[in-house]
Amino acid sequence: MSSVLFLCRLHDLNKERHGYAKAFRKRGINLVCVPDKFPVDSDLRVLLDRYPDKPSLIIQPETVFPILPWGLTETSIPTACFQIDVYAYTRHRIRWSMLFDYAILFHPGFDEQFRQAGHPKPLTLFHAVDAETFEKSEGKRDLEVGWVGRADGPLYKTRRKVLHLLSQHFRMNEWWRPYTYEEMAKVYQRSKIVINVGRDDYLQDANLRVFEAMAAGALLITQLPSELILIGFEPNVHFIGYESESDLLDLVRYYLSNEKKRQQIAEAGREKVLKEHTYDARVKTLLSMLEQDKGRLFAPARNWSQDQVRLLYADWFSAHGRFREAWRCLVGVEDKTSAMWLHTAFKVLARQTRFRVRTIKSTLKRVCLI
Repeated sequence: MSSVLFLCRLHDLNKERHGYAKAFRKRGINLVCVPDKFPVDSDLRVLLDRYPDKPSLIIQPETVFPILPWGLTETSIPTACFQIDVYAYTRHRIRWSMLFDYAILFHPGFDEQFRQAGHPKPLTLFHAVDAETFEKSEGKRDLEVGWVGRADGPLYKTRRKVLHLLSQHFRMNEWWRPYTYEEMAKVYQRSKIVINVGRDDYLQDANLRVFEAMAAGALLITQLPSELILIGFEPNVHFIGYESESDLLDLVRYYLSNEKKRQQIAEAGREKVLKEHTYDARVKTLLSMLEQDKGRLFAPARNWSQDQVRLLYADWFSAHGRFREAWRCLVGVEDKTSAMWLHTAFKVLARQTRFRVRTIKSTLKRVCLI
């Protein structure tokens, strides 16, 4: 494989996307991205003409700025999409993945849902870390508890409550502010313990934080049940689990006062993450599957009619707030009397209406009118 095309702009390569990009480059694989002003719904052939070295793989890596070029179901190049938070809007993600030959899932237990829905190639690649970032220890661990991540918004009420409680009893970093990837690593390398609290709608989440915390050599304490167990990590061996918030303070105090036990579990977690859960390992798995499949193409939508493909594009664009592009897709459908066209058009209109209402409310709040 000589090159990979990421369907995103270069400056959108953050977090997971940056990790995969770096791992591809370490293998000598050139990585190219979409130009900044490239239309989000332009023709894939126009994009590919910009690169003399034809990519061997096209990946849509799920970014804030969505790009879905026309022609994905017609290209002879294998395609893949990242479904990072696959637990959210799972039914929609399954349908959108039909445009791609491979659906890369970041959480355990969802691949069977994709297969049952008709996608032949879901590939579960859990969250991972950049090993080089965590190779060197920062030395003294002067923070009793560390935390980096979002704590705003309606999905993080439990998280905010727990963090406020911890900050009243233990020495912590400034958990309320954003950090760069490098700053995050240093915070965790300075922390004796890192607490993980998932989103309120998915508390069992084995998110990026749990892997980064263990890679940094901190003791991870996370809520049970946890996806980590499905991934192969053992409670009390690689991490510590808690079942209720009332237990958390006592657990933290216990492991702060039992340094030997804390370091033993933290080191076991670190060793397992750096051995099995790096971006280098993820890319190796992906490339092995591509080599095994020898360029075969699997996307179910490759066998759909143009009208069906356009309706799926319309659904994807409207769900990502790109309503102009969604309406263009609908206009291009030949049979505008079909039940599917009417259903998709109604969904686009409903989403656009909700989006406008939220925008108006947000604007009014900012100017203190309500």
